[in-house]
Amino acid sequence: MRFLVHRSNYAARSGAASSLAVILARTKIKGGAIVPDPFEYVASGRNRATLLTVLAVWTAIAAALLLLNASPILMGILMLFTLPAVYDLVVDRQAGLKLGPDRIDWFSGKQRDGLDWDEIDHMRLDTRLDFSVRASAVLKSGRKVRLPFEATPPHKDFEAALTDRGIRVERHHFSLV
Repeated sequence: MRFLVHRSNYAARSGAASSLAVILARTKIKGGAIVPDPFEYVASGRNRATLLTVLAVWTAIAAALLLLNASPILMGILMLFTLPAVYDLVVDRQAGLKLGPDRIDWFSGKQRDGLDWDEIDHMRLDTRLDFSVRASAVLKSGRKVRLPFEATPPHKDFEAALTDRGIRVERHHFSLV
């Protein structure tokens, strides 16, 4: 998975521990107003881990067929489970998210969407039972807009970027929905 996170490394270099130092390190003053650095995340469907996993499974299937005289039908069924990963490798579908000064935009494949910051009451990050984190924008009307999982950046960086912009973030751990 390839991702780009644009932010200042001042806090990491200086060892600054206070949250004020971290926030100031990630902001710029523009026209008298404090503007956070742009945050952009891009994920690719084509990555090394997927390729190595598919190759390992196919090698194990070939070894089972040649060395263990495994059933070709059963090995063919096992090989079918690798087709979604092969599709991701071939198509290389991109997904990502951008936090701008006045809106949040995301895309996944051909789908694109976004919201203005003034529509959003807060962002909700839910940790699921499989330890994945799902992100939702809770609008001022109470409606939730779920961001696509593949377009969501690593949750710690995402939460820090949202906090830098003054967006309230709620964490909910191990929810089923």
